[in-house]
Amino acid sequence: MNSDKPIVLFLCTGNSARSQMAEAFLRTHAGDRFEARSAGLEPKGVHPLTISVMEEVGISLEGQHSKSLTEYLGKIPARYVIFVCENAEQSCPRVWPFALMSFCMPFPDPAAVEGTEEERLQAFRDVRDQIEQRILEWLQAIPHSSQESGISPAPPQ
Repeated sequence: MNSDKPIVLFLCTGNSARSQMAEAFLRTHAGDRFEARSAGLEPKGVHPLTISVMEEVGISLEGQHSKSLTEYLGKIPARYVIFVCENAEQSCPRVWPFALMSFCMPFPDPAAVEGTEEERLQAFRDVRDQIEQRILEWLQAIPHSSQESGISPAPPQ
């Protein structure tokens, strides 16, 4: 871990799709500015369709795996904690101790979609594209100088 970069931790329930995508996109678009991590309450393994749709856009998830939030809770100084659960009824944690900023950036769970293989694949693609767009918008809203102060806006809605 590079302690010079603020840690951004993406959290969701299974750490199989949304948080894995968010981690990979942040690493791809701003790995020089942030240390990207992800975890879940009930890690389920990285979903095969997550791997497939990320490879479609040229991003390998090699080296990423599902992790429990207990691997990080109280063990890393996460500057930003971003919850990617779709709504409050899901079992995502609501707060993260000692984070300078935490907020929700909710997305539908593509792993919950039922249907044909093509319909399921399209659901993963749609969420992938939404996640990348929101992360890019958030990165544009954060001035480089605010990283050190710990002040940044919540992501655009």
